Amino acid sequence: MSTKRDRDRGVFICSECGYESAKWLGKCPECGGWNTFEESEPIGPALKFPGHLLKRPLPEVKSLSEISLEREFRIQTPILEWDRVLGGGLVPSSLVLISGDPGMGKSTLLLQVLAHLARRHTVLYISGEESDRQIRLRAERLGLAESKVLVACETSLERIIELAESYEVDILAIDSIQTIASSFLDATPGTVSQIRYCTDRLLQMAKLRNVTVIIVGHVTKEGIVAGPKALEHLVDVVLYLEGDPTHSFRLLRSVKNRYGSTNEIGVFEMKETGLHELTNPSQLLLAERPVGVPGSVVMPAVEGTRALLVEIQALVTYSSLAMPRRTTLGFDGSRASLLMAVLEKRLGLSFAQEDVFINVAGGLRLREPAADLPVCLALMSSHFDTPVSASLVAWGEVGLTGEVRAVGYGSIRLNEAVRLGFNEFVIPASTAEQMKKEFPSFEARLIGVASLREAVLRVFPDVKGAVK
Repeated sequence: MSTKRDRDRGVFICSECGYESAKWLGKCPECGGWNTFEESEPIGPALKFPGHLLKRPLPEVKSLSEISLEREFRIQTPILEWDRVLGGGLVPSSLVLISGDPGMGKSTLLLQVLAHLARRHTVLYISGEESDRQIRLRAERLGLAESKVLVACETSLERIIELAESYEVDILAIDSIQTIASSFLDATPGTVSQIRYCTDRLLQMAKLRNVTVIIVGHVTKEGIVAGPKALEHLVDVVLYLEGDPTHSFRLLRSVKNRYGSTNEIGVFEMKETGLHELTNPSQLLLAERPVGVPGSVVMPAVEGTRALLVEIQALVTYSSLAMPRRTTLGFDGSRASLLMAVLEKRLGLSFAQEDVFINVAGGLRLREPAADLPVCLALMSSHFDTPVSASLVAWGEVGLTGEVRAVGYGSIRLNEAVRLGFNEFVIPASTAEQMKKEFPSFEARLIGVASLREAVLRVFPDVKGAVK
């Protein structure tokens, strides 16, 4: 039986996994995270009536055979890339979370989507960070000043629910969930308890009142949604808006979707008038690619279920420093060090007295192992000071013994490269055999390589004596 002292004392919740403890712990025993525990609300009086805001009727009980499988209704917009990521549009009564780094354009994209939805639905936009005048200024910049979106500035959860019910809204948007607080919790906005409690109440309202709720969430310095991991478990859809703040390209990625696939992305370009969807992103990414310059290689990177042709650049130059520099942008630095070690061990290329810089043009981030072979070819091209063919693309994983391994989505990569006029393909040998069966007309253009040694002999035949 808990004492009054126990009820007055808060509990500690892990911000990564939601594990609860009666005392603060340096390391979470559930997920292993360090310094992730935050003090939550007191136990007892503050949560005396946590669910009284919405009356919950008894659910209708049906047998499996009585459940209808009619076609699911979707709320669509003219923004095709938005609908694509959601699996065809918003699902009524769903709870969608949009997150991303500051300055990515979350609020801009949200206002653009709401403006289109307001043409046929009652839409309420709640802002806890900006005033109504600031929202009006953004709408004028986006050309949406005449939109029928209802706007209110509020941070109280109870008032927000009251507004949504009184105006009988179809779609409720909140920017952001970290600014919303409930009076039933003795905790400041943005804490673990407030975020989880408010999201749970909004989820109840979405399901019971048939309201589609869209919330914006901040991210931590590690790039994950701020608050407990349980926040992502509560919502139906989690979208991340990614990109380099110094570049104009943005990727809208679905990392969770109960109503569709998580293998879809939307590609946008940030302009003065907002986020504009890109129907042919590969062409724009390669628009300024230099031709006949050493250190430049094109690869088809797969994002979701589509392929994007990106340029990988490498610069290898003499260094007078005791410890040469290793800089990577858009590519994992540890992976780059591994590939340089393989090139040195298997081909005899020495980078001990050279600075090495690797960049993925366009501000994209490559996470898949298919970028290994293009990065190695770019490093070799800069090291030999010999450009690769302007019509060449490459992909493949490189192992520690120098072998080139197959990766997935070969057909998608090949079709995208052919569509943009490339006709030489340096790919893993096993993939080449498979592609020759699927695309017999491309047989002469497919260069299958089983190792880095074979790749350098096929791509750089004039410098074959430079490797051991």
